[in-house]
Amino acid sequence: MPRWGMVIDLDRCTGCRGCVVACKAENNIPLSSPKLAEENRVISWMTVMSFRGGEGKPEERLELMPRPCMQCDKPPCVKVCPVGATYRDPEGLVAQIYHRCIGCRYCANNCPYTVKSFNYYTPEWPTELEACLNPSVTPRMKGVIEKCTFCHHRLQEKREEARAEGRPLADGEYVPACVEICQARAMSFGDLDDPNSEVSRLGKSSRAQRLLEDLGTEPKVVYLTREV
Repeated sequence: MPRWGMVIDLDRCTGCRGCVVACKAENNIPLSSPKLAEENRVISWMTVMSFRGGEGKPEERLELMPRPCMQCDKPPCVKVCPVGATYRDPEGLVAQIYHRCIGCRYCANNCPYTVKSFNYYTPEWPTELEACLNPSVTPRMKGVIEKCTFCHHRLQEKREEARAEGRPLADGEYVPACVEICQARAMSFGDLDDPNSEVSRLGKSSRAQRLLEDLGTEPKVVYLTREV
């Protein structure tokens, strides 16, 4: 059974935010108005965090960190959901069942990475964009929590293709939209338990670290720090 994970090389990330745009287009994430932005109610499954690094000039630099859902092996969000709307599947993906969600937002409050969004309003798109919605992803209704799924629908599609051809799913076939679009090749994706996969090799690098790892959540998104 695979254990899907992601490696993000912070030394390669240019902050273009192509991953953010690709995620929104792939997963039918609604556009946000300036009013919603002012109310801090923008829905985004992938964000690029920025902060200052170094001490004073000329050492000071802008640090960039893409942040999807960490897909924790011990997700704190799952423990507090009273209706089982969020759960960890056998392959390590933290999934969300939108029609079961009651909008209590316990999971969002218990997530230390703040990667879950609450849909305060019925999603709407300009008429000319409605034809561009991805038919493989169901638009969410008002009043539910939504989050990054590592583009799980792509896994289902590629697995069906492999099954029809009578072969196992190969490494590199299932790739989330954010990883596929990254022009700097800063993001890698695959089975962390496969010793021959790229993410397994990179995850053992001396530069590898996990966000807030000391909390015991066991995130499956690994960051490679800047080379010194």
